[in-house]
Order: sequence, then structure tokens, then C-alpha cells
Amino acid sequence: MKKILFTFYIPAEYLKDFDDKYELFMPEKGSLKRDEVMGMINDYHVIVPNFSFQTDKEMIDKGTKLELISNCAVGFNNVDVDYAKEKGVTVTNIPNSVKEPTAEFAFALLLAAARNIGCMDRNIRSHKGVKWGFYDELSLSVYGKTLGIIGMGRIGQAIAHRALAFGMTVQYYNRHRLSREIEEQYRATYISLERLLKESDFISLNAPSTPETLHMIGKKEFEMMKPTAVFVNTARGNMVDEGALVEALKNGTITAAGIDVFDKEPKIHPGLLELDNVTLAPHAATRTVEARRDMTYEIIHNILGFYEGSFPISKVNL
Repeated sequence: MKKILFTFYIPAEYLKDFDDKYELFMPEKGSLKRDEVMGMINDYHVIVPNFSFQTDKEMIDKGTKLELISNCAVGFNNVDVDYAKEKGVTVTNIPNSVKEPTAEFAFALLLAAARNIGCMDRNIRSHKGVKWGFYDELSLSVYGKTLGIIGMGRIGQAIAHRALAFGMTVQYYNRHRLSREIEEQYRATYISLERLLKESDFISLNAPSTPETLHMIGKKEFEMMKPTAVFVNTARGNMVDEGALVEALKNGTITAAGIDVFDKEPKIHPGLLELDNVTLAPHAATRTVEARRDMTYEIIHNILGFYEGSFPISKVNL
């Protein structure tokens, strides 16, 4: 019997596809701590970590029966994928269920940051209040502006789709240029990263987190941006130098930002908490009823597909 270790609680209603060929374990609520998982993983064939749970070399070595890491995220920087491959352990992710909710939230952050919605909401509720003058506390329009997308994969393309509906021009930087058909679909122009940073009114970071992309957006990159630029990150926090972001927002190097992911989650750079020109969210892009349901099913289908071939699976190694 295959034994599956969920590092976080999943409602029973989502587990109905499993039968008596599988033994499941999960916490009664919340998430397991690392030391708890380390104490039991040697008895399990599958582990299901969420995006913040580090499944590293030490843990993989401890899991002597491990055959599959079914990661609860599209990104997999929390898993030592190369070492898993070396040990013959398959790693899967969930690219399909997170695409639309993440793109939706990225565009929500873009709009909120551009139109200064978070700051106005806070101020109108407080003793500070807001100014009602015709030219007071102006924000930025989105219509007619240029959106630069860094990482034009599934999520980047879904963001581009929304940008077109808002009357924006799309340009992108990617490790590899997309096909002409995809570029035409989104009326997107492929340019260098430097040009994108210099020319875009809005910049959305959607590339995968890898050793090469660590702090890929830092002081130099922020200084390339327009002083009116709005920067949005729904990818991974470690791709941005948060200290440089704070300085860029404080000094007017850029106008605003919308940030859903942080370098040391759940810790947040204290400088970000003091600024009115940044809209913050707690890694919430997929926090919808529908997204969590679909993500859970995609995790489970990866497991059943791996063992039974009953579903297509998304492998990131082997």
C-alpha cells in the first residue's frame, strides 16, 4: 500500500478519488512543522509540500521510500529538484490550476497600485482622511500604457490577455522567444530585459525562481525604470532585492508597486510596511475557493496519474 504524507490539512471532500490502495496522513488542521515531517517521512512513498515547505537534500535523504514529491505550487524552488532526480524521486507541480487566479490577482495588484486604492482606503477610514480637491492625490491610468511582462509563460500570457482588454500595449522578455502565433495572439513584442525595464509603464514579474534569477531585480534594474513605473511581483520574493525596492519607492525612482511575495516569507521587509505607495498581499494570488479546490485536485491527480496512469501529470524532473 502506498503511503502519502500531506504536510498541510486537506478537507476530506477532496480525497474521494483515493481508494484502499493508499494510506493518507495529514494534520487535523494547519500545517506540519519540519521536524514533525523529518520524524515520519522515512515511512512514506509520497510527500505533498506546499510552496513554502522546504523539501531539501536532507529531507529527501531521510525519505528512504520516497518515489514522488507532489508539490503544491507551480514554482518548485522549495524542492531540491536536481537532488530528487539523482535519487530517482519524481517531482510534479500544478501549472494549470494556478494560472488564471494568479493572473487575475497580478492584474488586481497592478490596478490597485496604479490607482492608489489601498492608501485611499486606509486614509478614508482614519483620522488622516483624504483630500477632495480636483488635483489632489492623483493616481495613474492604465489605459493606453505599456505593460512589460518578465516571463511570458502560462501566467504571463494570461496577464497579457487581461492587459489587451484594458487597452494596454504588451511587450515581454523571456528566456526564449515565443512563436509568432502566440505573439500575434497577444499583440506582444519581444524585447531585451534592459529595453523592457526602460520603456514599460508597468512591469509584471512572472519568471520562475531559479539560482540564475535570484535578486534579478535590484538597484540597477529599478534605476533603469521610468520614475512613473509601477512594479508588480506575483512570482517569487527572492527574485527581488527588497531593500532596493524599498529605496526605489522611497526615493521616487519608481512610483508604486504591488507585491504578493516576499524574500523571507512570512517575514516582510519592515520598510515596505511604512510606505503608502506599495500594495501588499500575503502570497494570496490563489486564495480563492475555486483555485484551492482546483489546486488540490491537480495535486491528487498528479499522484494518481503517477501510480495508475489515470490522469496526465506535470513532471518537472525525470
